[in-house]
Amino acid sequence: MSRIHRLDSRDSAFTGALDDLLAWESVANSDVQATVQQIVDDVRQRGDVALLEYTARFDRLDAAAATELEVPQARLEAALATIDPQLRADLELAAERLRTYAEHQKMASWSYTEADGTLLGQQVTPLDRVGLYVPGGKAAYPSSVLMNAVPAKVAGVPELVMVVPAPDGELNELVLAAAAVAGVDRVFTIGGAQAVAALAHGTETVPAVDKIVGPGNIYVAAAKRMVFGKVGIDMIAGPSEILVVCDGATDPDWVAMDLFSQAEHDEDAQAILVSPDTAFLDAVAASIERLLPTMERAGVIEASLGARGALIAVPDMDAAVEIVNHVAPEHLELSVADPEALLPSIRHAGAIFMGRYTAEAIGDYCAGPNHVLPTSRTARFSSPLGVYDFQKRSSLINCSASGAATLGAVAGRLARGEGLTAHARSAEYRAEGRE
Repeated sequence: MSRIHRLDSRDSAFTGALDDLLAWESVANSDVQATVQQIVDDVRQRGDVALLEYTARFDRLDAAAATELEVPQARLEAALATIDPQLRADLELAAERLRTYAEHQKMASWSYTEADGTLLGQQVTPLDRVGLYVPGGKAAYPSSVLMNAVPAKVAGVPELVMVVPAPDGELNELVLAAAAVAGVDRVFTIGGAQAVAALAHGTETVPAVDKIVGPGNIYVAAAKRMVFGKVGIDMIAGPSEILVVCDGATDPDWVAMDLFSQAEHDEDAQAILVSPDTAFLDAVAASIERLLPTMERAGVIEASLGARGALIAVPDMDAAVEIVNHVAPEHLELSVADPEALLPSIRHAGAIFMGRYTAEAIGDYCAGPNHVLPTSRTARFSSPLGVYDFQKRSSLINCSASGAATLGAVAGRLARGEGLTAHARSAEYRAEGRE
């Protein structure tokens, strides 16, 4: 296999070598940007006509009218009724665990009243309509449907519109079944930048939404970035990442497979192991060599580990934590005897998997927390997708007459200091007119 990088944090060149591995080219490709801009503008201007043309061109799916691209609710229910009963039970269990976890995230409205009767507070309301992008064709990601749709519904979003490409008319039954389980309201068989444009700007058939969430290829990511501001988006996701911190006492085969679990996503995915036990790093390297030929996606895993993977030796756990906070990984496994002891020192990570028995893959499907996580070091300033991403907050201010007098005088003086006389007089009028 391609040699996985071996690094030692005590080497003088370590930081530069690590940053070189972490570097990733985002969606800034100028050719992609130009293509996406043309598609977005075209759909905005020509609506359904452009949408039908791009769907025929890119997905080889011909429709006489855009209404033919909508999947009836009965079709979703039929998929749920006909999939393998065990898979249906698994989808329903995963959705229920997601709902239970998401219920804990709901923000509630609040207010308080000051001594003079002035009320201040915050009103929390759900978004009106959300768009969910789901990859289609050969790729089947029912888990992404659940992860994006369930928290939106828990937040109280009344209408969730899903778009999923159907190349050559091919729809994935598990994806449709997951949409039924999650309570998706409308589904359209469109994809790519054209689907993002339709959700952002609306067409005669596809309703405009307030926010677009969900994964996609580089064209989808570029389109989401382009329409941000017109609508909200969840994030611009980079390649999948895992960083495992191990004290050397976990089965090396388990850790090797944990690294594989992210490396198999694509050649740009990143898998890193950090340990103070160099003999354990050697053992994991041997496990990688032995287990790799048994993997269906061995070629992808090999390319990923060879390009961006690393086994990193550190002098102690304090040094391991420093690396964690520098990398700010999407997925962090603390495969150590006492993971809770390390938690207070972990500042940056999308999701933290604690203990030897907690595989990151559990979080991808059914643990309960969301698998939509910040990548490419963005965990330094952002968080997993959650109910709060589908709620918004409005400030509440209700001045009593007494409060208007006190606060009006303060506001008036500050406004005059800024040269904004109308502001000042607006506030002072209420103060002068109090009983």
